[in-house]
Amino acid sequence: MLRKNVRPGLIAIFIAGSTGGLAIGLSAQEQATPYTTVQDIQSGQQLFARHCSICHGVDAAGGDIAPDLTTGEFQHAGTDAGLFNVISDGVPDTPMLGINRGRTDQSVWQLVAYLRSLSGGPRVAVAGDATSGARLYRDRGSCAGCHMIDGEGGRHGPNLSTIGDRRSPDQLLSDLVDPDERVQPHWWTMRVTHRDGTRIDGLRMNEGTYSVRILDGDDNMWSFLKRDLLMSQRIETSSMPAYAGTLNDGELEDLVAYLYGLTREDQGGAR
Repeated sequence: MLRKNVRPGLIAIFIAGSTGGLAIGLSAQEQATPYTTVQDIQSGQQLFARHCSICHGVDAAGGDIAPDLTTGEFQHAGTDAGLFNVISDGVPDTPMLGINRGRTDQSVWQLVAYLRSLSGGPRVAVAGDATSGARLYRDRGSCAGCHMIDGEGGRHGPNLSTIGDRRSPDQLLSDLVDPDERVQPHWWTMRVTHRDGTRIDGLRMNEGTYSVRILDGDDNMWSFLKRDLLMSQRIETSSMPAYAGTLNDGELEDLVAYLYGLTREDQGGAR
């Protein structure tokens, strides 16, 4: 049986940031992160995956002891400078500790930039028809086989119940036409053959030095010792098909409009 052995104090630990960080003053609380390029956001994502995802989850959607960071709203910070301070100093009387003094300001700002990118930015108007997009989602897209919305659907892809809070329309379109662009390790798949002839393909739930756990297409969980496998292949591309050749531009716009409308606001929550 797999046991989760997580120390709350690891929510925020040493971040080995890029060298040469600038000394950024925080006297003005309204100050925004100066590191906003695509490369900065990617660096922030890498830092988050290595050091924060253990408690906040690989998709930053939270866990048993850590909050969801994808909404664009933070309990202890309302500005970029506030986020900088929380990451740097932690939050008293909570498991959230400040990071090690060896970090650079640049690495913290890049983390801030990544967290800001998760909320999809300000709400914008979209051209597609959400009602038509919902039909595409259910029928031609066959999306519910892998994705869950409001407790209904599969578990082989990210939960989309509030995806409109986390992804902009442009990002959603990119996800649909080029799903291999950003596949987090949590969604890698495995293909294995056991020495007794059993062959399993499925979602890579956990992989260690000596064992691997796989969720197959029928939601059966398989556990294998690696020494008993004749073949083991890790697949780091997306299991989701690219829809650029399946749906026309108008249909893609409709599907984006539907997905972009899936927000906490629609579920009666506050954004």
